[in-house]
Amino acid sequence: MSLAIRPASHGDLPLIASLIRELAEYEKLTHEVRFDEAELGGYLFGERPYAEVLIGEVDGDPQGFALFFPNFSTFEGKPGIYLEDLFVRPGARGNGLGKALIASVAALAAERGCARFEWSVLDWNTPSIRFYESIGARMQGAWRIMRVEGAALGRLAGRI
Repeated sequence: MSLAIRPASHGDLPLIASLIRELAEYEKLTHEVRFDEAELGGYLFGERPYAEVLIGEVDGDPQGFALFFPNFSTFEGKPGIYLEDLFVRPGARGNGLGKALIASVAALAAERGCARFEWSVLDWNTPSIRFYESIGARMQGAWRIMRVEGAALGRLAGRI
């Protein structure tokens, strides 16, 4: 068995869309998937990419992905990387692909001089929490995620 991690290309867009939907199904969040594939492609591979994607392969067959983007720590005065999604198809779990994907993003963070590499995890996702702790991640217990979206975002922006 061979594992490979590679940067995604525009030709991977249908694969990325499929993996996002599979992740949403695993997380019981399919009702929140609203993206338009062409628009997603523009944000990932257009003139100004907003995020990057790595594809994880087992024996040449795509089985997972990591989607991430830059952030910034004012306290550190340095950039960071935020991992939005990490997903390995159930049949490919347990062979090191998830660790290879997250290690590849960590390597990019180190190469780019980042102070932090961060992500969120659902509180019920015990297998993922255990995995993240096993690679040295620490839960940031005092912090809570805040979100404004949809009509509330429009109102806050003064557009509604």
